[in-house]
Amino acid sequence: MDKTRFARNAMAPRQGAQAIRRALAVLRILAAGREDGVPLAEVVRATGLTRPTVHRIVHVLIEEGIVERHGKSGRYAIGNQVPELALARPRPSRLLVAANPSLQRASTEIGDTLFLTVRTGNDTLCVDRRIGVYPIQVLSIEIGARRPLGVSSAGVAILAAMPAQDARKIVAANEKRLEAYQTDVGAVTSQVTAARRRGYNMREIGLVQGTKSISTWIKSPDGQPAAAITVSAVRTRLGPRREQEVAEILLREARAIEQAIRG
Repeated sequence: MDKTRFARNAMAPRQGAQAIRRALAVLRILAAGREDGVPLAEVVRATGLTRPTVHRIVHVLIEEGIVERHGKSGRYAIGNQVPELALARPRPSRLLVAANPSLQRASTEIGDTLFLTVRTGNDTLCVDRRIGVYPIQVLSIEIGARRPLGVSSAGVAILAAMPAQDARKIVAANEKRLEAYQTDVGAVTSQVTAARRRGYNMREIGLVQGTKSISTWIKSPDGQPAAAITVSAVRTRLGPRREQEVAEILLREARAIEQAIRG
């Protein structure tokens, strides 16, 4: 085989892997848009890819039924075939099964809305939500909501549980996407440092104005941060004394979930 042909054959797998990664990056952005979808310009900005590249990827995914285009708005969203593919794995994950008793206990004790969020790549994904008994509940995130790591209280907690260098790389990779959430690398890095020092994350201003959030991270058996439990409540519900009480409950249940996962 001549050198030119060898070089061409060696490059083909790398180019194929790059195309797959680009398509996945586009899908993650579209997933964050939920049913409303995302305009093409936002996908271009968030991924850093050129408009022709994004346009080409999106239309291939449309042909395969993975993405759909809303006729009226012109926005792009995850297509119907994605939940159909998910039916191939109908059983809940080990984490969800392990977390269920802890979420039930914490919800009963605290009374405010509780969220379970997992890490997926450079994103967070809300996989469970428990509504408490207090009359005013903060329903800031729905199950299935996806955010770049560092945007939500849970995302900051997960980053805080990582080695500092790994966290910095992820925040830098998400830099362009953070702009859409009115934050930046500096702000996220500062929050991560504070959470690491405190042992849990406390966000004075939640995703909804007038609310406050506390998050504790959950590590997988290999020691990597895999998820976080978050309580979101109106600010008056999380004064200094109760903040500490709630944090202790979340820390206790996070450790219980880690032990259950280890089996």
